[in-house]
Amino acid sequence: MGVVINTAWLGDRIRDHIDRHAPSGLDIQLSEEGGHALETAGGIVRALPLLGPDPFMVINGDVWSDLDLAMLPVQPEGLGHLVLVDNPDHHPDGDFHFDGHALSPDGDGRRYTFAGIACYRPELFAGVGAGVAPLAPILRRACERRQLTGHHHPGEWCDVGTPARLAALDARLKRR
Repeated sequence: MGVVINTAWLGDRIRDHIDRHAPSGLDIQLSEEGGHALETAGGIVRALPLLGPDPFMVINGDVWSDLDLAMLPVQPEGLGHLVLVDNPDHHPDGDFHFDGHALSPDGDGRRYTFAGIACYRPELFAGVGAGVAPLAPILRRACERRQLTGHHHPGEWCDVGTPARLAALDARLKRR
């Protein structure tokens, strides 16, 4: 199995940890952004040569979930398949709603938030140049063309993108 880890800030610590603790049999490659973050799509575009021509899974580094990754399709319909969760308190307006089997970012009723877990086809990033590139506009365009599907994950999920949310998750997991 191959894993590509995109690194920016503290990338040297990640490399050192992998060098010391990587499980045997796991092929880990690093895609380094250098001194500044390229945002999610920019990092993916930079990593595409390491990922190859087949669909690939992306898991944001600042999320935690009990999701069974086998729930993601190996060959997504359209250009990608997103995992969605109920809107968290810090993002009450959400990102998407289901329009049949496809996702839509428009209108009221965006009941779901993108979990930062997805399976993409490389073609989703066609035309995205090297450098800083956010993912949200790319996903919105693909939704408008009905090229993204998704499913709702009713289980546990946490965006640990702030120190307070990370501390709350850590405390919750220690109580188990």
